[in-house]
Amino acid sequence: MLTFSHDPYAALRVKEFRLFILARFLLTLSTQIQEVTVGWQMYEITGDPFSLGLLGLAEAIPAISIALIGGHLADKYNRKLIIVLMTGLLALCSVSLYIMSGFEQWLIAFPYAYPLYVTIFVSGIARGLLGPAIFSFWPQIIKDKTIFANAVTWNSTMWQISSTLGPAIGGLLIAPIGIQNTYALDATLMFLCILVFLFIPNYKSLMPNVISGGLWQNITSGIKFVFANQIILSTLTLDLFAVLFGGAVALLPVFAKDILHAGAFEFGLLKAAMGIGSIATAFALAYFPIKKNTGKILLWSVAGFGFSMIGFGLSSYLWLSFFMLLLSGVFDGVSVVIRGTLIQTHTPPEMKGRVSAVNNIFIGSSNEIGAFESGAAAKLMGTVTSVVFGGIMSLTVVGITAIKAKKLRDLDA
Repeated sequence: MLTFSHDPYAALRVKEFRLFILARFLLTLSTQIQEVTVGWQMYEITGDPFSLGLLGLAEAIPAISIALIGGHLADKYNRKLIIVLMTGLLALCSVSLYIMSGFEQWLIAFPYAYPLYVTIFVSGIARGLLGPAIFSFWPQIIKDKTIFANAVTWNSTMWQISSTLGPAIGGLLIAPIGIQNTYALDATLMFLCILVFLFIPNYKSLMPNVISGGLWQNITSGIKFVFANQIILSTLTLDLFAVLFGGAVALLPVFAKDILHAGAFEFGLLKAAMGIGSIATAFALAYFPIKKNTGKILLWSVAGFGFSMIGFGLSSYLWLSFFMLLLSGVFDGVSVVIRGTLIQTHTPPEMKGRVSAVNNIFIGSSNEIGAFESGAAAKLMGTVTSVVFGGIMSLTVVGITAIKAKKLRDLDA
């Protein structure tokens, strides 16, 4: 059984791991700044909440379509090279957004400003190949498996910090420096990320002789592994549908402008609220790791997320909306750490890329598909009703999972 280190900073004492989480910090910070900026820009141009859902779909479709190929490549070829190349492609997308924003009148002339969608589509391709490579690369850095759960916690913590700072920075900078200069910061951070990745040792893929089959054979073996492991499958399914129906964050520009009557600054605060709650939770879990009743805690945390989304949807006060998003981040932080530890520790090294690809299809793009669902639901039934409906559906998914997935429900350590 996996043991937990009593040293809350054990993983941070590994130099290569520190470099990795710094690079991932810069990567996430950059992508989050881009996400909040392009969302704000798109809503300013179109004034249509459905356009925000289409943005999520534009990134999710290519990411899902290419994810399984990305898993195959991550298990068979140099993972660091894939990471650097795909991060470079994301940097080029950031530069493209910067250039297009300098010709806004030209951009507005296109229906739904579709050049923005094209750029986001390309970034989705990069993300579909990047995700499995990152997922399978960093565990090779941690040689001492007794500190693995601690590494997962710190990896999640740094991701949450960057996910929180990114929207806050984007929201705070849009008004004073403009959309184009915010994209310039996004591109700069992405190039710095590439530089840090280059300093990490060039670990090779594990067990290359095992990964010797063809593309289709290797892809299907990853899918079969996930569906044969009830704990991994039920964990992914639970999170997929909970996030899919709880994707209210995509509608934050609508809530900020039309319901709470707030500006870009308040929008940035709302966007950061979930991350603040998740960061606080992640730091707490680094000192007090979950050792018992793991399955039940996971189920209750996702249920708490659903209740928080309902509260957010019903709120018409800025402070209450902020608090409900903060609370949802606390519950989500617990879910992220448990899920990350379970998937990493239940997956053999030579399968990590392909399992990550399936994970990205289930989880990695659920936010974007959830954004599309939220945008479509908001157009059909109204913004507030769609968010409340999503929260109720999240609770329904938790109930079904608790009944059907006995191994997950009874999972202890």
